[in-house]
Amino acid sequence: MKNLFFSLLLCIVSFYVNAQEIKYTSGNNSWNADSLGNQRVIVNFIGTGKIAKVMINWRRSDPNPELKSIVVQDAKTGKKVKSILPILINKENGLICFEPESGAGTYYIYYQPYKNEGRSNYPKGVYLKQEKPDGEISIKDANATSINTKVLQIESINAFNSVYPMEVIATAEEMKALRVKNAEPAYLVFPESRNYPIIMRNDIPQRWINKGVQKTFTDRAFRGENFSFQLGILALKDLQNVKLKFSDLKDKTGHKISSALLSCLNTDGIAYDGVPFKKEVDLQANQVQALWCLLTIPTNAYSTTYSGTVTVSSANAPSQVVKINLMVVPRTVKTNGGIDEPWKQTRLTWLNSTLAQKNTVIAPYTSLQVQGNTINLLGRKVELDKNGFPKQIQTFFSPEMTDYTTTPNNLLAENIHFHFVRKADGKNTVLKDGGIEFTKKEAGTVQWKSKNANDSLQMDVAGSLEFDGFLAYTVKVTALKDVDLKDVTMHIPFNKTVATYMMGFGQKGGLRPEKFDWKWDVANKNQDGAWLGNVNAGLQYALRDEKYVRPLNTNFYLQKPLLLPTSWGNENKGGVTIGIKGSSMLANNYTGERQLKKGDVLYYNFTLLITPFHTINTDFQWENRFYHKYNSIDSIKATGATVINIHHATPINPWINYPFIEHEKMKNYIDEAHSKGLKVKIYNTVRELSNRAYETFPMRSLGHEIYSPGKGGGFSWLQEHVKDDYIAAWFVPEIKDAAIVNSGMSRWHNYYVEGMNWLTKNVGVDGIYLDDVAFDRITMKRIKRVLTQDGHPGIIDLHSANQYNKSDGFNNSANLYMEHFPYLNRLWFGEYFDYEKNKPDFFLTEVSGIPFGLMGEMLQDGGNQWRGMIYGMTNRLPWSGNNDPRPIWKVWDDFGMKGTKMIGYWSENCPVKTNNAEVLATVYKKQGAALVAIASWADNDVKITLNVDWKTLRIDPAKAVITIPEVKDFQNQSSLTPQSEILIPKGKGLLIVIKEK
Repeated sequence: MKNLFFSLLLCIVSFYVNAQEIKYTSGNNSWNADSLGNQRVIVNFIGTGKIAKVMINWRRSDPNPELKSIVVQDAKTGKKVKSILPILINKENGLICFEPESGAGTYYIYYQPYKNEGRSNYPKGVYLKQEKPDGEISIKDANATSINTKVLQIESINAFNSVYPMEVIATAEEMKALRVKNAEPAYLVFPESRNYPIIMRNDIPQRWINKGVQKTFTDRAFRGENFSFQLGILALKDLQNVKLKFSDLKDKTGHKISSALLSCLNTDGIAYDGVPFKKEVDLQANQVQALWCLLTIPTNAYSTTYSGTVTVSSANAPSQVVKINLMVVPRTVKTNGGIDEPWKQTRLTWLNSTLAQKNTVIAPYTSLQVQGNTINLLGRKVELDKNGFPKQIQTFFSPEMTDYTTTPNNLLAENIHFHFVRKADGKNTVLKDGGIEFTKKEAGTVQWKSKNANDSLQMDVAGSLEFDGFLAYTVKVTALKDVDLKDVTMHIPFNKTVATYMMGFGQKGGLRPEKFDWKWDVANKNQDGAWLGNVNAGLQYALRDEKYVRPLNTNFYLQKPLLLPTSWGNENKGGVTIGIKGSSMLANNYTGERQLKKGDVLYYNFTLLITPFHTINTDFQWENRFYHKYNSIDSIKATGATVINIHHATPINPWINYPFIEHEKMKNYIDEAHSKGLKVKIYNTVRELSNRAYETFPMRSLGHEIYSPGKGGGFSWLQEHVKDDYIAAWFVPEIKDAAIVNSGMSRWHNYYVEGMNWLTKNVGVDGIYLDDVAFDRITMKRIKRVLTQDGHPGIIDLHSANQYNKSDGFNNSANLYMEHFPYLNRLWFGEYFDYEKNKPDFFLTEVSGIPFGLMGEMLQDGGNQWRGMIYGMTNRLPWSGNNDPRPIWKVWDDFGMKGTKMIGYWSENCPVKTNNAEVLATVYKKQGAALVAIASWADNDVKITLNVDWKTLRIDPAKAVITIPEVKDFQNQSSLTPQSEILIPKGKGLLIVIKEK
């Protein structure tokens, strides 16, 4: 009887499936999706009894629909129907009975209700399970009831949540018929318009069943348009290395569009660093793969219909040919490639952009100059040794970091060098230096190579130096015969007087310890390098090999950590010790014991960054006062702020890292700001990307290239449309903006550069606010170039939450992002930075930016405004906690900070000191006056006196007037004498003005 019942049921299902043609519409946000779900069926009960019975051919793509709840709502009363009996629930159909409490009329059936659990910005959409029937509708009565309810339409909460047409699945019966009809091929090809991005990977849409397998694709495009189309490949067996080959497109009279203009986004591209590459596309049986085809129509193309072919091939299956008919209409797109209509996928070509890739010098840097084996760059000099490594590195910055000097600061006690220690006798096997050969001498880049060898080992060194002070070394070590080594080490012998501070390798920024020992632990720690130095001379280095891949950061490190370098890590035998050795402070980078067979190759690659990058720009700090919130222009101007940072989740920039949809509103806002003398920067970075991006599913078709693999989950939209294999990122509940984590280094960076170029030219943005960074220095340079084109200010400020925690792999924000510092204008470090408990050396190295040529602001709990002024920092409006920066801004204006010389406590030349080592003073000096910032790190309230070098201050002490100006919530007004004893409360300080009468 049971089998008979289900056979009957299937017959009924089949009848109604074939009978129903369902209309799909938008619900225009007319219900609460966070309790009822994003999809509903509108049905009309036309019966007279107490049981409504409906068969819904919903063709769902979500997994396990039988585990999800069904909610029925009475349209008349808005109340949930109490008595519901789902009889059959699967992906194709739903057979549902319910009690029509208001009689004949309309009812809503919600079939994916969920609730959000977890944090509001990182929600976990949990789908509700069906409650047990309450018994009011029995199985017997349900079976006895004929279908008496009609499906009117399926509604999505809004158009963005619609599943039509590309997520309305083909049924198993339709798929079976399709396979029978196409029994021979190993795969089926479905040409598809760019207007309908292929979304599903495990189902094909009903749309393709209705259209049938097509051998011809027909479409139209404009002259000059970035045109695209898709080939949907349904693998009927496993496929290897699927490729496309295009013919020329020709009309009947011989007009031609060359095949060289056609490409496949999935198999060919240009990487973020400008290097062309090819990708292999493999498919598993029953998997769907979208292959996106790109063609920029020439602007001078003849208006006609062009025909050609695209041949689909696989390494293990016969080729198939699809004919292309493309009509080019007699109209040229208004903008470059039609990029102002991105919903047509006209910006997919941006993924292969090489814009701003050439390594031209960016201000304030200067062209590299080579003299013999010495390379000169802004404020620094590198002398190369015969082996290709630095013999000496010098900087020419004053201790105050406001000027350049002619007296060099030597970073090295001796040259950087390698040791290859034999296991047999513990002695170094010496390589003969082959000398340097320069292979490139350009303004932005100098490259060289050297070959060093003996009878057992050969070391090929390739080095490069860029105009900002970045050195990259590829060190290829080849065994010429079997070698048994006790150790391989690279020594960086720092000048002891220079290596005052240290940051990295798990060491919190501050004074360098006397002895330091570190081991690799990439599974848990984002650590492969460190910075050591002083305020005006330092060196960051990082240890890598040829397989280095940038890891994820900002909460996601553990999901994509560093790869242990085969060479440096040596199965976790490698590590670093730092300490005094003879006349140097030696960074000993060791790898431990290993055996090399003849022909074995290891790469001991490393990078160096010479700091500082330039002098600090104090006038920029005083003049550019950031306001970090969307508000009316007039209200912001009234605060005294001069630069507006527009965050995401605002009316003119709603979608995180995709600031293109409301660009007209953004332009109007920026135009008004410019007319009133303010600049506007926008939030836009690479780390995660809004699900609102038009290119979401074309980029998903690229596998893990642009989106990182993950466990899925998160907000309901992601689960229902992206479905699996992603990492859910930041979510904004108010506008339901659900981001997906980027994979790291990818072609999305090319798009990012093009996007910022477009925003600079067309919207007028004055810069960007970076909320942590997931791209490298190559992309940063390109961004700086497009932001500063044609005289645009191109202001970049970087915010970071403290990365020194488990989720981020215990790295220091300043160490992690130092490669970007040459192109930043300000730091905002940031959330979870402790401004109360940490010492001045921490402020100096991890927060202020001064040792790198930058200045910063504070964030967490409003910062410590007294300590901040020691480094020229305030907090930022309106993220100011209880420390409003406007009273300090007023002091700056009243004193006239523009043009002052900042002389920090770290400089021996500071003309004002206190008699307490834990109470520090920084002087802002100008002709006849000085503003002195004093801050205490003492454990208690203390009394101090000032030690003033009147000669250096250039003020006659007999004529000096010393005052403490009134500063709201900071200090009370009073007067002092040079001999005054001054009370400094714990954790606070003073601003003192010294003027000559």
